[in-house]
Amino acid sequence: MEHDSPTLLFNLATEYLMAAKTIRPGVTTLAKMVAAARTGATALTWEKVTHLLTRQLRADLDRLLVHDARLKMTRLAWLIKAATDASATSVKNAIDKLLYLRNMDAHTLDVSELAAERRRFLASVGRRSTNQALERREPQRRYPILLAVVAQSAVEQVDEVVMLFDQAVSARESRAKSKTDEALIERAKVGEARQLLLDVILPVLADPSIPDEQIGGLLRNTIGMSKLREVVSEGWKKLPRDHGRLSALHASYTYLRQFTPQVLAAIDFQGGTGTAELMEAVAILKRLNESGGRKVPEGAPTSFVPTRYAEYLAKARKDGDETAYRHYWELCVVLALRDGLRSGDIFVPGSRRYADPATYLYTPEQWAPRQADFCALVRKPADAVEAIEQGKQELHTALAQLEQTLAQALAQALPDDTGSVRLDEDDKLVIPPLSAEDVPGEVKELKAELTGMLPFAPIASLLIELDVRTGFLDCFTHAGGRKISTSTETKRNIRSVLIANATNLGLARMSEACGIGYDVLRWTQEWYVREETLREANTCLV
Repeated sequence: MEHDSPTLLFNLATEYLMAAKTIRPGVTTLAKMVAAARTGATALTWEKVTHLLTRQLRADLDRLLVHDARLKMTRLAWLIKAATDASATSVKNAIDKLLYLRNMDAHTLDVSELAAERRRFLASVGRRSTNQALERREPQRRYPILLAVVAQSAVEQVDEVVMLFDQAVSARESRAKSKTDEALIERAKVGEARQLLLDVILPVLADPSIPDEQIGGLLRNTIGMSKLREVVSEGWKKLPRDHGRLSALHASYTYLRQFTPQVLAAIDFQGGTGTAELMEAVAILKRLNESGGRKVPEGAPTSFVPTRYAEYLAKARKDGDETAYRHYWELCVVLALRDGLRSGDIFVPGSRRYADPATYLYTPEQWAPRQADFCALVRKPADAVEAIEQGKQELHTALAQLEQTLAQALAQALPDDTGSVRLDEDDKLVIPPLSAEDVPGEVKELKAELTGMLPFAPIASLLIELDVRTGFLDCFTHAGGRKISTSTETKRNIRSVLIANATNLGLARMSEACGIGYDVLRWTQEWYVREETLREANTCLV
């Protein structure tokens, strides 16, 4: 049920017979057995999903293979075609796919009776096969394939909508940051001129020998009226705490409104601990979008707004500018929602990538049969009260041992002794590092000799040689489904991303170290270095 490739099944059969030391039958006999196994797997698959295939669902699945004049492709090709950028159009297109799948009730299909590998295999067949090939297959084979594609797409489409929402918002925030940085550079240039002017003015003001009535004339003659008028005309406004980044992002408000209301309406965002006010704000924003309201109601929560943005809301409220307040408040809600998705505080039911972190824990029903074995393994009582009492006793025992250690250290302490556990002059506990192990001199010499014999191999060179030998970098394909050969530059970017992730260096510091732009590395990670491509590359290496 987990594999369907005739070659793979044939190889598995021969390996099993060899391991069991069984006289192998002829190749023809094995081929017939493999064919029988595949036929049986197809029949069993049909048996497990036939109860899901109502008349309406079969009609919906058949329509996936019909050419749509508006889309200029079949619905199946439209569903499996991944987004290639994070634009507003791509977000809305992804939402259309999600709503189409929900109209088919794809999100309610339970295909868990099929093995996970079988589901993935059927879905991959559906994504690879041409429309004509699927139409020619018998219904017992075609419908399970289409069902697996639809069920998988229902989950993946939720992830794609949220991911594109994140990327589209982040792209506009990044653009706002770039504009702010450019404005700060220009402001610094103007500020330098004003600073030079102050270098002339302050010594005159601080000189007590110059009479007050002569200061004005002296400065005007020294600096010149034209220079003074030029500096005054330029003005010098006080910057907000965020240096104007939210104001720069406000220029993209209309663009963000092209897709954020649809995302909020289509995705059921849920909040974890400490996100009550943010989720209330999201609910208010949804109601405003549905009703066409323009004014944020009094008492709408703002505790999630960062301090650097709070003054925008305060100024708009003080000036009575409800439009500006709505815009800034909505931008803060969208940014906080994006940040919550990244941190895991906000989750999406039915999503795989943005799932509730609590789903990774055992449920009470799952934990009950495992509790006794786990408690025996860690030597803890199953009762919570007893476990707390045992923890207190262990703590008291450890503190008593520490007191004894400190008393011995104090009694045996020598002047300038810094190598033992002790209390310093401020009664703070000092725990020195462990003393180094005494290694014989000949061992050190042998280690140094062996180390000198090994050639120095930079990690990038190792990856290049591995790719030459195995071609594992070709496993990192574009998320858009393009199967073109990976260029040399793209391979370089993929290697940089792999090194950054493997060494915990991070993309920002990796960009500084290798000279490749941060945006390029981030784009490469989003579109090439994914879970499935990493798995395929690991398989290639192993």
